[in-house]
Amino acid sequence: MSSAATLSPAFATLTFEQKLDRLAEVAVRIGLGLKPGQELVLTASTEALPLVRLITEHAYKAGAKLVTTFYADDATTLARYQNAPDDAFDYAPAWYYDAIAAAFKSGAARMAIAGANPALLAKQDPNKVSRANVAVSKAYKPAMELITRHEINWTIVAGATPAWAALVFPDDAPEAALSKLWDAIFFCTRITSDDPVAAWKQHGENLKKRVDFLNNKRFHALRFHTADGSTDLTVGLADQHLWAGGGTTAGNGIYCQPNMPTEECFTTPHKDRVNGVVTASKPLSHQGTLIENIRCTFKDGKIVEATATAGEAALNKLISTDEGARKLGEVALVPHNSPIAQSGILFWSTLFDENAASHIALGQAYSTCLIGGEKMSNEELATLGANESLIHVDWMIGGPTMNVDGLAADGTADPLMRNGDWV
Repeated sequence: MSSAATLSPAFATLTFEQKLDRLAEVAVRIGLGLKPGQELVLTASTEALPLVRLITEHAYKAGAKLVTTFYADDATTLARYQNAPDDAFDYAPAWYYDAIAAAFKSGAARMAIAGANPALLAKQDPNKVSRANVAVSKAYKPAMELITRHEINWTIVAGATPAWAALVFPDDAPEAALSKLWDAIFFCTRITSDDPVAAWKQHGENLKKRVDFLNNKRFHALRFHTADGSTDLTVGLADQHLWAGGGTTAGNGIYCQPNMPTEECFTTPHKDRVNGVVTASKPLSHQGTLIENIRCTFKDGKIVEATATAGEAALNKLISTDEGARKLGEVALVPHNSPIAQSGILFWSTLFDENAASHIALGQAYSTCLIGGEKMSNEELATLGANESLIHVDWMIGGPTMNVDGLAADGTADPLMRNGDWV
């Protein structure tokens, strides 16, 4: 049901700068839905400066009061891991994250530009990486809760970088790889049609139809299974769960597209009702470490065994973050015929790869995927089955061999997907 992305002849005639400008405009207008008088808090790598400048320009044209950008840099990040004292990895600047939360509470919108080197920390001590991530997660929690509750309008877009491009297209020369990655980003974010704004609106309507169908079914659980038995996982759905997909109206009343691209319909699993075995269909790039061929066994909602052929130490550190890190906070259905899957590209980026395949997420649940959840306390959410954690990490389990059934409370199965696509 998802509308396909298109490539118009007119788009092909644009210069790279014009294409980048179109991405910036769509990110502000459609992704963020920025309103006059809003502040914008933007995070990006130093290599994304050309895109940052264009986004800033379009934000001010949309009436932004102020755009504030915080930059990260791969070289300085590596310098920390190679030279900082050991106890430094248990520290995160609370003053910085408190300021971010204060900005959100005062009405600021949030945009992140993804594009850091997915393998940046692959050779660093996984214990240090894990400790640093935990420290950041704890400090960022007040701001993250405003995002997971969709209190503010926010979005994530991508900007290609040489290191990322080299990983995605290892057989190409650096300039060719970078160009191909930009082309893939433009196509997957649906800015290659004659009218990207209209294309996004149509895509959103198509996703809403699928979401309405799933909400009307009121399934008790989903069963993911493959013919070879590598995956046979039953994911119970939270009581009073709600499916979502595409755009959403934030608590501040602004309609936004939280992820660009997006192809998923997602909801909240029940934290104690997940059982079986599941095998990842794509590698997971997490905080600079590549984790490949994940295989997990769940019992009563909790991971009891986890293996990976690469990055296993990082995986085990991840699921040991806190009690909720071994449980699910999201389950999403994505058809294999999505534009991202059909591109045949492994992006090594969750932003893209999660929209190529059905997936699950460890950690924090979205309260907005429960009826009235955005107004509930953490205790009330937990009673309905919503998980709580410092992390929220998606990994892909779908693909051309995945079958999905919706299960009623009595166990009756309703086929939803066969061989990766909607029935």
